[in-house]
Amino acid sequence: PLAERIGIQEIKEELEDIAFRELYPDASESIISRLNFLQEQGDDIITRISGEINRTLVEADIEAWISGRTKRPVSIWRKMHSKKVDFEQLTDINAFRIVVASVEDCYRALGIIHTKYRMIPGEFDDYISTPKPNGYQSLHTALIGPEAHRIEVQIRTTQMHEIAELGVAAHWQYKQGAALTEGKNYHWVRQLLDILESSNNPDEFLEHTKLEMFPDQVFCFTPKGEIINLPQGATAIDFAYAVHSEIGDRCIGTRINGKMAPLRTEIGNGDQVEILTSTDGTPSPTWENWVVTGKARARIRQFIRGERREEFVKLGHAMLDHAYREIGYTPEEDPPQKALKHFGADTLDGLEAMIGSGGIQLAEVVKMLVPEEMMHDNGLDNLSPGDVNIVDFSTGQGGDGEDSDAIAIRGLTPGMAVHYANCCHPLPGDKIVGILTPGKGVTVHTKDCETLESFADTPERWMEVAWDLGPQQPEGLVGRINLIVSNERGALGTLTTVIAQNLGNIHNLKITSRSADFYEMLVDIEVESTKHLNDIIAALRAMREISSVTRAQA
Repeated sequence: PLAERIGIQEIKEELEDIAFRELYPDASESIISRLNFLQEQGDDIITRISGEINRTLVEADIEAWISGRTKRPVSIWRKMHSKKVDFEQLTDINAFRIVVASVEDCYRALGIIHTKYRMIPGEFDDYISTPKPNGYQSLHTALIGPEAHRIEVQIRTTQMHEIAELGVAAHWQYKQGAALTEGKNYHWVRQLLDILESSNNPDEFLEHTKLEMFPDQVFCFTPKGEIINLPQGATAIDFAYAVHSEIGDRCIGTRINGKMAPLRTEIGNGDQVEILTSTDGTPSPTWENWVVTGKARARIRQFIRGERREEFVKLGHAMLDHAYREIGYTPEEDPPQKALKHFGADTLDGLEAMIGSGGIQLAEVVKMLVPEEMMHDNGLDNLSPGDVNIVDFSTGQGGDGEDSDAIAIRGLTPGMAVHYANCCHPLPGDKIVGILTPGKGVTVHTKDCETLESFADTPERWMEVAWDLGPQQPEGLVGRINLIVSNERGALGTLTTVIAQNLGNIHNLKITSRSADFYEMLVDIEVESTKHLNDIIAALRAMREISSVTRAQA
């Protein structure tokens, strides 16, 4: 890889050939013997094809130097693996190089060859207009050439050829008087030379240059030895999605260099990474904070959108049903397609999801679906789309009792829909703030919730609120804690016992990371207040089996 990074093709190929012979001696010997057999048959195909290509270019008044050769054994081996074919099935084992005087001649030669011979679709690359990072430039194409042979062709100028063979050294040869430190693209070469000068032996130099070859990239391996290229800072989750989207969706743990590690662990150069999966595994919203690749982030967001859609459908259904009951309207059938189409929905579920997510105003839907005479009877003729909740503008004095048991919060309009944020799980006693969402109501967050940063640009949605408990003791509030528990017999049983002894009720438990030594988990506990949750946390911290317990904030 170092020779390839510098662009020294000759050294790179020599080292590759040696490595192939050492790592796969049987495959190397088999391919070499078959190539020798073809040569012994007296098949001088390379000379014949080179001559025909040369005559074609001469007729077009293009002066060119043409060379051809049979592909190297390691290249043939790679082709066999990538195409999943045997040696006898390969038809493109010969490659030709055309060297011309100018860039213009490169494209002229390409056009003539494509006119003369049939191009193989999907096999053309233009590295002249888009050079490789190491400075390599050339036109690559594949053809059905003379005598119906499949051949690969590279077209380049003399300067490009020398840079391809000699690397960055040739680049400076063409930059008369240019300093070695010129340009950001070659700054890493100066660093490489500094390492070479300060290293005592080849082993030390190799160790020091591993991370300098591609400073913005990480090269790691699957258990089968396949190379996965990731950006610096990538985690095991990025690795899982790089292998396959399904692997990423179902990953539950990882082994890095044979040792269990959390999924958020950053991958280092040369690491061997094994991803553990489960059919029950699903992406977590927190994963988005632990990934750096676009593929992983997009897939996680896609899953979360699908998961949240179900929640929005339930919320939208509840809001619409509550509005109907307040007005006294009982729909006999689903909304007509005309009404659904008006809101951009295909089904009732889709409409309810849009209501629950705040995509459309509840008041707009009510005005469209409820008969005009019933709206008039309820004093809703002047219903405004901006009204937050049906209770605000209905003639009723509230719901049928489901809201009467809710904890009072100072600072809200009476009857306004209230939701408690799932990211921070606010409890009575916490300092809180409300975020207004049209069509949904107010979502209550703790003031130190990290999610609030996303609302920094919309101060008009913030509401000053506070708990107003009075003598009533609330029930059914959920606090979330993050625990790291020893992976030993009876640890989970002791955990649940301690929570129960402190009058807490486990609402949900999810293991987010698992290794040979520990479990990392999120536990939702039904409690009465912040003090109640803090008492449970204190009791858990006294357990020998628990190494860490904190209140989850996001």
